[in-house]
Amino acid sequence: MSMQPLEFGKSAPLTMGVELELQLVNSRDCDLTRAASDLLSQVAKRRHPGEIKPEITESMIEVSTGIHSRYVPLRAELQQIRDALLEVAERLNVGVSGGGAHPFQHWSERRIMDAPRMHHVSQLYGYLAKQFTVFGQHVHIGCASGDDALYLMHAVSRYIPQLIALSAASPYYQGVDTAFDTSRLNAVSAFPLSGRAPFVRTWEEFNAFFDRVRGAGIAESMKDFYWDVRPKPEFGTIEIRVCDTPLTVERAAALAAYAQALARWLLIERPHAITEDAYLAYNYNRFQACRFGLEGEFIDPVAHTRRSIGDEVLTTLGALAVHARELESEPALREIEAIVRGGNDARWMREQYAVSGSLPDLVWRQAERLRARP
Repeated sequence: MSMQPLEFGKSAPLTMGVELELQLVNSRDCDLTRAASDLLSQVAKRRHPGEIKPEITESMIEVSTGIHSRYVPLRAELQQIRDALLEVAERLNVGVSGGGAHPFQHWSERRIMDAPRMHHVSQLYGYLAKQFTVFGQHVHIGCASGDDALYLMHAVSRYIPQLIALSAASPYYQGVDTAFDTSRLNAVSAFPLSGRAPFVRTWEEFNAFFDRVRGAGIAESMKDFYWDVRPKPEFGTIEIRVCDTPLTVERAAALAAYAQALARWLLIERPHAITEDAYLAYNYNRFQACRFGLEGEFIDPVAHTRRSIGDEVLTTLGALAVHARELESEPALREIEAIVRGGNDARWMREQYAVSGSLPDLVWRQAERLRARP
């Protein structure tokens, strides 16, 4: 029997919103600390933009912005949310840090947040729920229709390695250098409904797919899918989920603006044919981005070319220039170019560790970097 179809909500095309998962660390040894409940109860007493919410464990929180059409107001709201959060955290003697994974915490010490959804995830996935104490940036892009959302979801898949490499900020995990620029996505990949979305082109086809999955008892809602990019029908968006949380909110805003300009280009100019062949090298390119960052190799299976992900970003920036002007996000794209030329957050973290040889010191410097104004 067919179930109630998913309705794709209305949103203004090319608007954007950001969610950031942040680390809560103690000031004694810079390990993760169970401070989310205390922090959230104090934050609730203060006026601030956006939302500050719990996440899967007591050692992390999520902040999210409102809906924006332009880069500068988005960046300003992220700064205001950060300032409000840090004011409360400092009173509680708690540090707040970006980064995709805490460099030396042990997952077995984490405590699941006391909320029905979090308990459900813990009961379903066992130890994976605690290992999911990793920290990502999610970017929502508004779409005019479900069909546009699915087109954009597939079109943007070619650029997922760029977003992974640009945002990579989790080279250290469980006390060791993983040799990956981002170790976070390896934790996400352990979930059975992760990876790439199925190749369906229309919202009608997507509803038929979801009907079969739901009918088989594989998933109950869109929240059960941990895809790299997924439609978010209740918001009328696609949600890009591959980015590590950057070390600054300013970089988070620049990454969102890059995704917005990319979406405008893809939707208006439609530069690529959308076929299943576009996914031939998807897992290979994704691995290269996680392992080697901007120096990783990108294979285009349609054009039969291969070059570095950093070079791909620079080429893409050229194609986006006119769209960045229309969106008033040229400063953001200059910051993206600066990441390619100067290195991502993973490189910065390794450079800092090379100086001190101390992972707690690295975490403290990460917290200082989040707090600092550009």
